Amino acid sequence: MLTPPRMKKILFAALCLSLAWSGCKKNEPTPAESTENGKASEDNQGVQNHADAAITDANNLVSANGNLSGRLSEAAPNAVDTNICGAAKDYSQIGQGILTVSYDGVTVCNNRKRGGTIKITLLNYTTGSRWIQANAKLKVDFINYKVTRASDGKSIKLNGNLIITNQSGGNFITLFLGSTPNLVHTVEGSSMQVAFDDSLNGTWNINRRYSYTWNSNVATCTGEGIGTNNGVSNLENWGTTRNGFPFTSQVTTPVVWNTTCGAWAPVQGKVIIRVQNPGNAQITTTFGVNITGQPVPITPNACPYGMKIEWVWGGSNGNRILGYL
Repeated sequence: MLTPPRMKKILFAALCLSLAWSGCKKNEPTPAESTENGKASEDNQGVQNHADAAITDANNLVSANGNLSGRLSEAAPNAVDTNICGAAKDYSQIGQGILTVSYDGVTVCNNRKRGGTIKITLLNYTTGSRWIQANAKLKVDFINYKVTRASDGKSIKLNGNLIITNQSGGNFITLFLGSTPNLVHTVEGSSMQVAFDDSLNGTWNINRRYSYTWNSNVATCTGEGIGTNNGVSNLENWGTTRNGFPFTSQVTTPVVWNTTCGAWAPVQGKVIIRVQNPGNAQITTTFGVNITGQPVPITPNACPYGMKIEWVWGGSNGNRILGYL
């Protein structure tokens, strides 16, 4: 059995996987990325990553709380790190299945300052629902949740709510103890309001599925888009950009991370972002490629070189291969 300190370290690594869906470092921008089309791609990454950070906070807090999680092991609180940088937690409504996290907007954590509030509600708690149960649902309300990059002051503010469904049942604790073979969560949200630092606004819809496994001391996360809009399937996000143009982000190959290569280095996946603006931009990112840009098979104890970005915009096209750092 894993000891609490060891489990805590592994849980942190697995939860971090959700923060890197499209968030790998890009060096200098491609020609398409230097335009509004590239801004849509960057915005999509930002909205998703910032929402995922709050989801990780919510999952950690609920999993660590015996009243909400429904776990059997009293050792479980030591397995999950409930410390949240720059935030205060309010448990005063725990009897209603509600936790609140307020971010101070001042403390810099990983080059980010977070302000505003998230309200975490375990739906149907008073009638017996617990997070460990299959199909249990968490509602996460974003109330002026603002994330500011400390290095340049760029910010994104979210208002709206997401529903996280524990499709499989179990939690990260039961996964690593071996009593749950895999853990499957879905994340859904409609018409999330997004405000950017240039006073422009966009609307985001989110529909994703994360599947977690634990084998041979390696945690693996597979991310898929499960939304459909206007006949287009496998969408992780869609909506309108800050300039009012419709966009979609489609996962054509599930994105896979593991703790061997790290959250910043997906070993597989392809995501296509399309923006219906005058240039009808399309930016395709293929994760897990070799130095020539060819996808490589997932191999134990080996990591790919990086990712390949291809763009089509206004009659021009190109590509670029970037190594993971």
